[in-house]
Amino acid sequence: AAVQAGADAVYLGYGDFNARRNAKNFSLEELAAAVSYCHVRGAKVFLTLNTLVSDRELPAAARTAAEAAEAGVDAVLIQDLGVLRMLRQVAPRLAIHGSTQLTVHSLDGVRRCAELGMARVVLSRELSRDAIEHICLNSPIEIETFAHGALCMCYSGQCFFSSVIGGRSGNRGLCAQPCRLKYGWGERADANPLSLKDMSLAGHIQELKKLGVKCLKIEGRMKRPEYVSVVTGIYARAIRESREPTPEELAQLEAAFSRQGFTDGYYLDRKGPEMFGVREESPEPRELFAQARTQYQSGERQCVGVVFYAMIRPGEPVQVGVQDVDGRVVTAAGEPPQAALTRAVTAGQVEKQLSRTGGTPYRCAGVKAAVEDGLSVSLSALNALRRQVLEELSEKRQTLEPCRTGEYHPGVRYENPGEPPALTVSVQTAGQITPQLLALSPAIVYVPAEELSLHPECLEGLQAGTALGVIVPRVAWDRELPGVRSQLRRARELGAAEALVGNLGLIPAAAEQGFTLRADYGLPAFNAQALKEFKRLGFASATLSFELKLAQIRDLSKAIPAEAIVYGRLPLMLTENCIIKNRTGRCGCEGENVLTDRRGARFPVVKAPGCRSEILNSRPLFLADKPEWKKAGLTYARLAFTTESPAECVQVLERYQGKSGWAPAELTRGLYYRGVE
Repeated sequence: AAVQAGADAVYLGYGDFNARRNAKNFSLEELAAAVSYCHVRGAKVFLTLNTLVSDRELPAAARTAAEAAEAGVDAVLIQDLGVLRMLRQVAPRLAIHGSTQLTVHSLDGVRRCAELGMARVVLSRELSRDAIEHICLNSPIEIETFAHGALCMCYSGQCFFSSVIGGRSGNRGLCAQPCRLKYGWGERADANPLSLKDMSLAGHIQELKKLGVKCLKIEGRMKRPEYVSVVTGIYARAIRESREPTPEELAQLEAAFSRQGFTDGYYLDRKGPEMFGVREESPEPRELFAQARTQYQSGERQCVGVVFYAMIRPGEPVQVGVQDVDGRVVTAAGEPPQAALTRAVTAGQVEKQLSRTGGTPYRCAGVKAAVEDGLSVSLSALNALRRQVLEELSEKRQTLEPCRTGEYHPGVRYENPGEPPALTVSVQTAGQITPQLLALSPAIVYVPAEELSLHPECLEGLQAGTALGVIVPRVAWDRELPGVRSQLRRARELGAAEALVGNLGLIPAAAEQGFTLRADYGLPAFNAQALKEFKRLGFASATLSFELKLAQIRDLSKAIPAEAIVYGRLPLMLTENCIIKNRTGRCGCEGENVLTDRRGARFPVVKAPGCRSEILNSRPLFLADKPEWKKAGLTYARLAFTTESPAECVQVLERYQGKSGWAPAELTRGLYYRGVE
């Protein structure tokens, strides 16, 4: 449906390592058939390998990648830097695309991806046209953006709502879509403050082309083929004809699927409650879908331009050749022509006959016929030669180039440290840092860059044995970078030597100030290969994904020192839309802001850098009464303070130091024992 509607490329899932694991993904035979089908028709096939993969799963992921490369896929889409490292071994010539799950939203992020060997990056959906333009103008690699389809409430790659609440990880392809459920700001869950309308950039297609976007992406992997056909066809025709969709086509887009209409709010930099909507029951657009089915089931879009050649001379076999846009040439010879008894064949007749490519994927872009006078050739003979060369051309177009694949080798194994982990502390606000907390001498205290810049007095009482670290925002657009750099300079002047970095694009801002780089959870460390890649990028330590079980953390080969969060309200969502402002119509991060779900669970909403919102878990993670975290091979164990009062911060640190028996009234063990799917 996608190819017949005009798609230039199709992303698809093969195996268990893609972001739609619940979909009916391809078998190896189906994958090979899909690649042949697409290549004949001039479309590319991109494999989605864009989930986090454990060490135990990496060998199977490597086989998946090698089989896909041998089947002829054109590129692979990735999120996990450990998978990227594996691909260098298994399929070194296969092009790599960075998934939107990498949360790439700045020029520096794109440049890091280019340095890692990626040929294309899919930007975060939240970016405005100005931000996209700046990146495109300066990017060393291709830029792809989403143009139509479902919007996640959270920045892709930073959502843990589905995994922490339900054990189904969106970062591993099993998102349960909790953002589509009802929530409320009081005691009742009576609204949908997290359900965004679908994105549609129909109306901005020509502008996106001018900005330098290489590829527009239509999200449709869990949709019906009729939907895929309708939406792809509308965008493909508009691109091909250098126009925007017509009012009739816009109505068809909405009829195919929408959530109370569409939004282009992010693109226009106009965030707010009008971007939100829910799926309403509506009758299926039967006539529209029936037309779509007819189009992709019984039609053959003539999409590949070819040029025919013919030579008809006396006493020589009739020669017919065809050349495609990639320079492939096929020739065939027929019987020699006869002397014409009545009417001789003309070059015009030959050209007309060869150009009849209906029912094939080929569009005649020209015919060059050399026909001498006085000769006769049957039209059926010309038809047969045309069919023969096109069939052989199809065979050539689906013939695979030799593909070099290699073996996956996990490499040297590192032993776990023998000592229990040192305790580190991160805070949400400077006010949580008190002399009493600092007197307990945590190994490192991490403070948000903005907080440290505004409240340097929080450092009074800092002990000689405690290092000062700065938390770099996980999201900072290019227009925000000057402010972030200024905050980091100030933090350095105040004595901060460590920097928690949770995004590829923020590495340069921290590195240029001379900080010791430590990877935060925004850069997922789910396997030993990712840790090796972080080491290559210059990180001194990495925060392991809290979607891992403690047993997996223990068994992880740690190329660099590892840290894990062992206390705190785990972050569930980082949103570009400020849901507090959406609720009240004004900025107001002060006081308590709590979302309530259908079961009465209460999720604090706090301010994130850049006037964004962060939704936290309803209960704090608590492991102080469990011995396993001390035996998991960690170098550091972090207490992540968010909504705690200064006194509670001291209380928690004392408990983890074994100085009290305190425990929270409500708690969770997170995913450290039950794991995620």
